[in-house]
Amino acid sequence: MRSFKYYICDVFTNQRFGGNPLAVFPQATGLGPQQMQSIAREFNFSETTFVFPPETGGTRKLRIYTPTMEVPFAGHPNIGTAFVLATTGELGAAEQFVAERGIEVRFEEEAGVVPISIRLQDDAILTCELKAPQALTIGKTATADAVAHALSLHTDEVLTTSHKPQVASVGLPFLIVELRDVAALQRARPNLAGFAELQNLGIRPDVHLYARSDDEFDIRARMYAPFDGAVEDPATGSANCALCGLLAQLDSAESGHFSWKIAQGVEMGRPSVLDARAEKAAGKVASVWIGGSCVMVAEGLFHIG
Repeated sequence: MRSFKYYICDVFTNQRFGGNPLAVFPQATGLGPQQMQSIAREFNFSETTFVFPPETGGTRKLRIYTPTMEVPFAGHPNIGTAFVLATTGELGAAEQFVAERGIEVRFEEEAGVVPISIRLQDDAILTCELKAPQALTIGKTATADAVAHALSLHTDEVLTTSHKPQVASVGLPFLIVELRDVAALQRARPNLAGFAELQNLGIRPDVHLYARSDDEFDIRARMYAPFDGAVEDPATGSANCALCGLLAQLDSAESGHFSWKIAQGVEMGRPSVLDARAEKAAGKVASVWIGGSCVMVAEGLFHIG
């Protein structure tokens, strides 16, 4: 029997039991794909990460599993893994971080290399911020009727003035849906028949819905992925990267810097705070970033064999 060390942290929060929980295996060499899938299913978090030595000059190679499948990129697993590796000394002595006031790591993933900046304050990790591994791509659109059916809402609660329900990706695709107001966001509930209809249209039914906010947040969001083992996700970095890339692309400015403060997970009792930004040049989105805080929750051994 072999034992593998793991850590659990909460991502995009500075409070335990908020944010999005993540299990991290910092030394996963020896685990095969089926074993990693079984472990991810056992934890049943939205994602579990497995860390391997680098192969192409990065800091580490990262593999990310949901309870049902491996994914090429995801936001909170990158942020949380960087936090865990830095916190537990896997990236080197703490004095290195104090001296440099931060460090950048590069994770090799199926979607590409993901750079992550780790910032320090008062000798503690303050935030981690990733840069999306791919340029913004736009895919299919869905009708307001189809999306409203999937979200148990009325059609007039789905806005199409800025954009139709739109597939967008910076490494992992999501159907981005703007709702009329925060009240509609709070009422939304997944209708599996409606999600199946989206899938039949050739749209991956991972739906990121949002409403513009006028409080301390610019955007309030929710993400449903019932066919990926996460009926609702409390904090989705990759989806919010795609959202903010889309919003920057739609902005009339030909170039500039954009930023958003995003709340997610509130309705499910795991409030999360995500800080997103984008850079646009010559009419196209050049880069998108997402970041936030993390909290260590637990550690243990997972026995295999």
